[in-house]
This record gives sequence, C-alpha cells and structure tokens, in this order.
Amino acid sequence: MSGYDVIGDVHGYADALERLLGAMGYREIDGAYRHPERTAVFLSDLIDRGPGQLRTLQIARAMVDAGSAQIVLGNHEFNAVAWATRNDVGEWCRPHTEKNRHQHAAFLGAVGEDSEQHRSWIEWFESLPMWLDLPGLRVVHACWHEPSMDDLGSAALTREAVTASRGTAIYDAVEILLKGPEIDLDGHSYVDKDGHVRDRARQRWWDPSATTLASAALIPGDATTESGEPFPPLPDDEPVDSIVSNRAVDRPVLYGHYWRSGSTPSIDNARAACLDWSIAGGGHLVAYRWTGESDLADANLVAVR
Repeated sequence: MSGYDVIGDVHGYADALERLLGAMGYREIDGAYRHPERTAVFLSDLIDRGPGQLRTLQIARAMVDAGSAQIVLGNHEFNAVAWATRNDVGEWCRPHTEKNRHQHAAFLGAVGEDSEQHRSWIEWFESLPMWLDLPGLRVVHACWHEPSMDDLGSAALTREAVTASRGTAIYDAVEILLKGPEIDLDGHSYVDKDGHVRDRARQRWWDPSATTLASAALIPGDATTESGEPFPPLPDDEPVDSIVSNRAVDRPVLYGHYWRSGSTPSIDNARAACLDWSIAGGGHLVAYRWTGESDLADANLVAVR
C-alpha cells in the first residue's frame, strides 16, 4: 500500500461516498470498494441525517471486512451504542428524549429500532477503535488527546466507557476524543441556534496560535446574547492553556466532527486537518490522500458535493 485516503463524516450520504471513492480510483470488486495501492480510513459519523443510511454502512463495513479500509468510532456511532445500552441501574446510557430521538431518527428508521438488524449494527459499532496511531499518521474522530487515551488504557470501546457517569475521568476522556474539548467562557455566555444558553464553547485544540479566550473558543457565527444582540468578541487578553500537550507533533493528525463550511475545503495547518465539511448541510464530502508526507497540503484534499 502506498498511502491512506482518510474520509470525513458521511452521515448517510451514500451517493456522495460512492462518487468520492470513484474519484479516488476505488472500484467495487467482489462486493467491496478496493484500490490497487491504497487503503481508505473512515472517520465515522457514518449514520444519522442523510437518506442512504444502510448503503453507507454496507459500503464501509464491506471495505473494512475486505481489508481495503480501516475505521475509527465517531460520536454518532457511540451515541447509537449508548442509545441501545442500559447502565447498571437499568437506565438508558443515552436518554430517550424527544431531542435525542430526533437526532437519531434516520438511523433508527432505516434499521428498525430493536430489530435483529439494529442489534447487529450496534455490535459492529462496539468493535470499532476510538483512534488509530498509524505509521506516520494519527486519526481520531474529534480530538487527538493523549491524556484521555491514557485514561482509557486502549482504543477499544468498553462497557465502562459507554456507561460512565458524567464527571468521571472515563466519561471525560470519551467526550474529548469523540466530541472534542470544551472551554469555560469565564463568565460570558451565548445563545445557540436552538435557544440554549451556553457558558462553554468548543476549543480550537488544533490551532497552535489559540492561546487566548478569544482565539481558543469556537463561537457559532449566528450566536447571540441572552438579550438577542449579536454575541460580542471575547477578550483577547485572557490566556488559555492548550488541552493538547504535544502541539509540535511528530505526525500529522486527521479528524472530523467540526462541521466546517466554505466553497473550497482546506487544511487547518501543516499538522492538522478537519475533514468534516458539512455534507449533511449542503457542503462537501472530503477525503485527504496521505502518502507519507510530514506536512499536510491542500493539494491532497479531494471533495465532492
């Protein structure tokens, strides 16, 4: 194999996935897409939202089974496992609220909740590693964070990780790796598009220059104050500690999850690239074609609408 083709969040857009694979030279042979010289890597979030839930899952699983792809666990697959799992006191690990069911409806509708097919896919999700430390390359769904990996002990998803209580080290580790770190806004708050007041925001962990509250906090562009005014700039003189201790990494890291937007996908910097470019929001399905380079480059991105 000459390299890896790392594919961002698919969210059930099977047609776009097949077009992306075709554009990179993959062909369906004996039931699985294959490339004569390269291996695909899925960042997951294969499910929820899009119209091709089962076809997306079948494509990815067939490739993994055939050895033409590897895969890491995404937060949507983790949520699916938690939705279908009860903890030790009999409660669902992901509460069956109307909001959570709505987010999960496309997958549940496609497989039939609590059906044999549903249980089979949950078992497959449970087998997926939470990160891949490949020769020369690191792959994770949301954030590469070695302290969290140390807390978990291995990349395998365990029942303890699924049933962990909020506030425990195991719970926090899964949240950081699969959903990304959050930063306290130090007394500031904003209202998101769903009307929820937030006093924490996602942290730009991939950005070496994000050393202040203003540069580190990822605030949605449509955020408002509680009085309905546009959310003002955060202070640029409040220092923030990086959650990632190894910014000068010896290998690049590829990740998804963050719903980037724009007409032309691009990398974050020479050692980090988000490959989630909002396919479910009318954006792109994106892959990065890595062939051993230590510095990432925009020229190696491939995108389809």
